[in-house]
Amino acid sequence: MGWDGMLVELARIPQCIDRHRTSGGWLHLYWSGAMSIVKPARLSYLFLLLCTVPTLWAQDSMAKRITSIEGITEYRLENGAQILLFPDPSKSQVTVNMTVFVGSRHEGYGESGMAHLLEHMLFKGTPSHAKIPELLKNRGADFNGTTWLDRTNYYETLPAATPQQSAENLEFALFLEADRLMNSLVRGEDLASEMTVVRSEFESGENSPRAVLRQRVQSVAYDWHNYGKSTIGNRSDIERVPIDKLQTFYRKYYRPDNIMLVIAGNFDQQIALDLVAKHFGSLTAPPVPLDRTYTVEPARDGERTVTLRRVGNAQYVCATYHVPHGGSREYAAVEMLASIFGTEPSGRLYQELVLPELATGVTTASLGLHDPGSAMFEAQVAVDKSLQTAQDKLLECIESVSGKPITEQELSRAKSQFERDRQLRAADSSALAVELSEWAAQGDWRLYFLFRDYVEELTAQECTAAAEKYLVRNNRTLGLFIPTQSAQRVTIPTAPNLAELLNNYQGRGELEQGDLIDPQPLAIEARTLRGTLNCGLKTAFLPKKTRGGVVHLEINLRYGNEASLNPLVTATEFLPEMLMRGTRDLTYEQLEDRLSELRSQVGASGTTGLVSLSAETTRNNLPELLKLLVEILRFPRFDADDFEVLRRKAISSTQARMSDPNSLAGLAVRRTLAPFPESDIRYVPTLQERIERYQLLTIEQLRELHQENLSSQVGEVVAVGDFDPEQLGQTLDHLMQGWTSQVTQARIAQPAQTQVPGGQQEILTPDKANAVYYAGYQIAMRDDSPDYPALLVGNFILGGGALSSRLGDRVRQQEGLSYTVGSGLNAHPIDQRANVSIFAITNPENKDALVKVIAQELELLRQSGITEAELTAAKQGLLQGEQLSRSNDGNLVALLASTLFANRDLKYHHQMEQQIAELTVQQVSAAIKLYLQPERLVIVTAGDFKK
Repeated sequence: MGWDGMLVELARIPQCIDRHRTSGGWLHLYWSGAMSIVKPARLSYLFLLLCTVPTLWAQDSMAKRITSIEGITEYRLENGAQILLFPDPSKSQVTVNMTVFVGSRHEGYGESGMAHLLEHMLFKGTPSHAKIPELLKNRGADFNGTTWLDRTNYYETLPAATPQQSAENLEFALFLEADRLMNSLVRGEDLASEMTVVRSEFESGENSPRAVLRQRVQSVAYDWHNYGKSTIGNRSDIERVPIDKLQTFYRKYYRPDNIMLVIAGNFDQQIALDLVAKHFGSLTAPPVPLDRTYTVEPARDGERTVTLRRVGNAQYVCATYHVPHGGSREYAAVEMLASIFGTEPSGRLYQELVLPELATGVTTASLGLHDPGSAMFEAQVAVDKSLQTAQDKLLECIESVSGKPITEQELSRAKSQFERDRQLRAADSSALAVELSEWAAQGDWRLYFLFRDYVEELTAQECTAAAEKYLVRNNRTLGLFIPTQSAQRVTIPTAPNLAELLNNYQGRGELEQGDLIDPQPLAIEARTLRGTLNCGLKTAFLPKKTRGGVVHLEINLRYGNEASLNPLVTATEFLPEMLMRGTRDLTYEQLEDRLSELRSQVGASGTTGLVSLSAETTRNNLPELLKLLVEILRFPRFDADDFEVLRRKAISSTQARMSDPNSLAGLAVRRTLAPFPESDIRYVPTLQERIERYQLLTIEQLRELHQENLSSQVGEVVAVGDFDPEQLGQTLDHLMQGWTSQVTQARIAQPAQTQVPGGQQEILTPDKANAVYYAGYQIAMRDDSPDYPALLVGNFILGGGALSSRLGDRVRQQEGLSYTVGSGLNAHPIDQRANVSIFAITNPENKDALVKVIAQELELLRQSGITEAELTAAKQGLLQGEQLSRSNDGNLVALLASTLFANRDLKYHHQMEQQIAELTVQQVSAAIKLYLQPERLVIVTAGDFKK
């Protein structure tokens, strides 16, 4: 869909997507958990209950089937609630997504940000669900709430490995969403603390000049429509909103006839319909219908310009153009134009601005909405380059399509990339459940399919015509208004009649379904085929049927040693991205085109001594992709011009970080905890030193690094999905044959630096509205230490459990000092090193209060220990969270790769689960007392503390 739904505030994500919970990512590499066990008697009662559904609620609350498109079926309740069922038995999880059709578009005078603020308030509880984040965490759920221009949504993904678990978690989620739809407390005392949390979120976005510039451009682009207002809202409205106004807003829009409920994943459809009828069918819609928005922007009759001046280290130029509604065929042409201009390296802007060194990077995006939206074209310019020159070239490139029409080759490439991205997203039922809410907010969820049809049918002539119509001077917002000698108006068409447009639309056949596998560690291990290739690479293959025949693959190559890599340490940083810049036989552009043809995504990453390729493809495309991956690794192009593009980008990005509080505070902690001399390979350079290293790096050093050090002798290959393991192993053996190195590989050890004393540093970052708190220290401990499970649970209780944690409850929920606060624990499987970390953001004026409150909570936890209730909830949340993680094939690949690296199998994770399940309050409290050492914390705060 357009702009992936939310890129108008791309760098301002916290302002438009409110992240109430993040998964404990620091756990996923090293251990996993088991589902909770429910007694059979309860299962019998549950099925008895469901079998008697019609006697428990009125018959008119049953769902009426409306239509079915490509495996997704729509139902309607008598009260107007819209229901979509999307079964996917290949996932051992179930997702419930409730979309309420209210966003910032619906806000009136003095109500800016109210839809987003209300989303926060709906996590504060109901009479039946007092602590919503805790209830979700205790079930191991992956949950969130987001607010956007046309809608607000709430979703949770829960484990569903068995019919019993699926039914129980589904009923929990449906009861929760129906309850908070109608019965949320929305109390004044909660508003008092949550207002400051939202303000902190607002201030966090203010730290990014790029994000603020985009919002300003959007604001100037619209005269009357609310699309010109940021979803986060106006600061004064956030601070002053009366509780009765918020309650009125809630009662007005939160009603059953204004929602769409999506259920996706592994569930029984009849049970789902019965539960929907039970919890939503009994809700009553108000007799007065909702008011519908009707504001239409006038025709554009002149360009506009806005200038932003703030502290920063990079320049940006951004042009926005008004475009049609997301459901129109012309908007599909606009989306393809955004791809044609912005794709790297074939895009027109990349060719015209980045390669000639006028800009260090370009970004394009199209925004499809309920009403006419916009398309954005942006360039990042280094501080020593001319912004005016970049601006002139940007506008010349965009607004001269009539002289350089869109070609069939450009459109074909854009279509191929669109289809690849769409196909990969469609294979993930939980993500598709959320994506459908974006299309529903535009008018009808079936637009998801119709838009695909539009794109496939587009011609180059249509794209050229759309550019000539909309990408013109008088429809542009760049800056100040400049009058013209005569009016040149551009009229944006109104939204089409969707009922007529979609009448009798049938769609296509359903996507191929996959197998459901038991997500328990020993069950996964029993299905995993482990071995070693002739070249020396360790392998872990897990073949299974997947939705759409998807295959996830990871290739890790470990290379070099401290002596061979120390002179080339900067080259190791550039190596992964340079590998993706072309091969011996393919240019960068040709490589990207080939990946699109194969409907495959490939990412490169790495660190000193490690390069990793991760890929997602389909069964039919796997053989050709394997050849391409090995060609990328063995025969990289290492083009000097591409290297210069990367170098300029790295320098510009590093310069931009030099005034960012988040970057500076995190770097300061890392440098303090790595007290090595500059000559040591483990030395952490300053940002200025990093820039100097980039300037000295040569393409010859990269070639030397690759030629002398890389080989297929040491590393790991992991595959999960629909493939033939024997064929995969034979193909890799053949492709990797003869690739060796004379340099003996030796991992660079990094034991804990326990001698580093604690202390507090302060970094001033002028003109930044939000401050950050970073803290950390190291423990001499591996992840197989007897005390590690207890410390893991202790950290989860302290701050690893998102909102429902000691830090979350005190710092955010009670004090309202921070939008984001949490703690982390990450132990290495080989080195004796465990990293303890704490992070928070706050208003600069609240910095001292934040430091004090965190210190109090740490000392309270050390002295008083934990409670039995906290331990029970933490066990359940950790174990079910890991079970949910293993239901994702991408996570499963990373997990299996970590076991190969650590020379272990999934029995380790099974044992870890057992140890966690058997922990006592005394054991966890003792581990906290022993290892939680606040006096050793290296604390760094960064912000504008002189305001």
